[in-house]
Amino acid sequence: MPQGQPESVPDDGLTTRQRRNRPLVLVHTGTGKGKSTAAFGLALRAWTQGWPVGVFQFVKSAKWKVGEERALKVLGASGEGGPVAWHKMGEGWSWVQRDAQYSNEEAAREGWEQVKRDLAAEAHKLYVLDEFAYPLHWGWVDTDEVIEVLRERPGTQHVVITGRNAPEKLLDFADLVTEMTKVKHPMDAGQKGQRGIEW
Repeated sequence: MPQGQPESVPDDGLTTRQRRNRPLVLVHTGTGKGKSTAAFGLALRAWTQGWPVGVFQFVKSAKWKVGEERALKVLGASGEGGPVAWHKMGEGWSWVQRDAQYSNEEAAREGWEQVKRDLAAEAHKLYVLDEFAYPLHWGWVDTDEVIEVLRERPGTQHVVITGRNAPEKLLDFADLVTEMTKVKHPMDAGQKGQRGIEW
């Protein structure tokens, strides 16, 4: 398999190994399809390496059956790769006592608080914060705080954030930013999402 070669090597005092193994923040944003799909593909790679994976879905409904959820939960329980923890805001964060008045905004904030606790405890090697760009864009979670927490996170924990309208500050901070741009989509021709493609 070919090894990627950087175009330039910074004068940062790090060895090649240190630079290669530093923890990354990745952002998948834009209006095109595939942001979460790419992040879950990354989670699959992490599982293969034996890394503990934490998935936090911030917007999608608990009733929405995401194919990657079932696959990664089965793989995580198989004992062959890394463990997988999966949390959905729509179900109520499993560590929160919810009542009927608990809002999406409060749930998103509590989800972020749990991510912070997990980062501090180095609970996972890869975090997928699925659709987390939305609570940031809406102002439910403070972007400056998120950047500071990610900057100061211990160990070698990688974090991938998905969702449209990721704040510019986050894009500037991230190590890798991919913008998914729609060129063409079946919905343009009136076709609804279908099993195996959208979920």
